[in-house]
Amino acid sequence: MSAVRLVIVGASGRMGIQLLRLLGQFPALRLVGAVASERSAALGQDAGLHAGAAATALPISAALPPLLPQADVVLDFSNPGAAAAHVAACVAERVPLLLGTSGLPAELAAPLAAAADVIPLLVAPNTSLGVMLLLELVRQAAQALPRSYDIEIMEAHHRNKTDAPSGTALALGAAAAAGRDVNLADQAVYARHGHPGPRHEGQIGFAVVRGGDVVGEHEAWFLGDGERLLLKHSATDRSVFGRGALLAGQWLAGKPAGRYGMRDVFISGYR
Repeated sequence: MSAVRLVIVGASGRMGIQLLRLLGQFPALRLVGAVASERSAALGQDAGLHAGAAATALPISAALPPLLPQADVVLDFSNPGAAAAHVAACVAERVPLLLGTSGLPAELAAPLAAAADVIPLLVAPNTSLGVMLLLELVRQAAQALPRSYDIEIMEAHHRNKTDAPSGTALALGAAAAAGRDVNLADQAVYARHGHPGPRHEGQIGFAVVRGGDVVGEHEAWFLGDGERLLLKHSATDRSVFGRGALLAGQWLAGKPAGRYGMRDVFISGYR
C-alpha cells in the first residue's frame, strides 16, 4: 500500500513539533507539507530540522492551499482564529481533516457541520487514547450512578494555555451529560465565587488550574453521600497526543465524508 501523504498545520507549535518528531514511528505516513503562521520565525526552515528531527527537505510555509492537491490528510494544530480558513481550504480540495485545535469559536459549528457533508472531518480537543477511554468511563459512570451523585470536572494545564475550561474538560462534561441524557449547557457551572448558595442537584461543575509546565491533568469526580468516585487522566509527556493524532490521521485518510471523533478511532481498533 502507498503511504498516506500528510500535511501538518501548526508545524512550529508545541503539537506540530511533537508530530514531526514522532513521524518516523509511523512508516505508513509520509510528510508532504508543513504550515505555520505567516508571523512564525520558522518559515523557510526545514520542517524536520526545526523540530529537532531528521531533515525532510520540506520548508515550513505559510500557505495551506498550494499543498492540498498532493495531500491525503491534514492535521491542524494551529489556532482557533485560523480554523475556519483551513476547514474551507480542505473542503475545496476534498482533503480529510483532523482538527485538533482547542478553544474553537461557537460560530464555527455550522461550517464544521457543512464540511462533514463533503470531507471526512475529525474534531478532537484531545487525541490521547487514554483520554478517549476516560470519556467513555465518565459517560458510563454518569449513566449508572443515581442523579443524587454530584459531578465535578477539574483540569490543570501549563501557564500559557489560553482557553478555559480546556476542550477536554468540556468533553468530559459533555460525556457526563450524555450519560444522564441532559444538555450540558443547562447544567454546567463554570465559576463559584462569593456566596453562590448551595449546590443544586444535577449541576456539572468545572474547576480550572493554570500554572507551570503542566502538560494536562483531568479529573471527573462523582460525589455521593459517604463515598466518592474519582476518574483521572494524567499526561506527563505531550507525545501521547502526538501519537494519537498520527494514528487518527492515518485512520481518517480514505474514510467516507462524515463527522468523526477519537472514539471512532478507538472503537475501530485503529484499523
